[in-house]
Amino acid sequence: MKSAVRYFSRSGNTKAVAEAIAKAAGTEAVSVDADDAALTEPVDILFVGGALYAYGIDARLRDYLVSLDPALVQKAAVFSTSWLSKHAIDLIKNVLVQKGIPVADNTLYFRGHPSDAQLRSAADFVRSLS
Repeated sequence: MKSAVRYFSRSGNTKAVAEAIAKAAGTEAVSVDADDAALTEPVDILFVGGALYAYGIDARLRDYLVSLDPALVQKAAVFSTSWLSKHAIDLIKNVLVQKGIPVADNTLYFRGHPSDAQLRSAADFVRSLS
């Protein structure tokens, strides 16, 4: 199964989760604002994550999601970290669905800074979607 991991992180918490997911999926985690963030070939699953900032997702993440080519993404899986709420998951899912990209029911969320045990559990999240 070919996968990709994309994320946006201001504090580093979502980046840590993205890297744990990428390790379990056998790929690299790439920030959506990196030069190589665009998908250039089809993936079976796109893991995409971000956090809630001022009641929304960061504009860079939103712009990335809007730019996705649905023909390149068979399915997406959403993850998030935040101090307040899981609402970023719904916001990310909504943009993906509007783009016509199917979204897995399974999501991954950690409140605040993820612990080592939580980061290890990211592998379970990846396996649940394989």
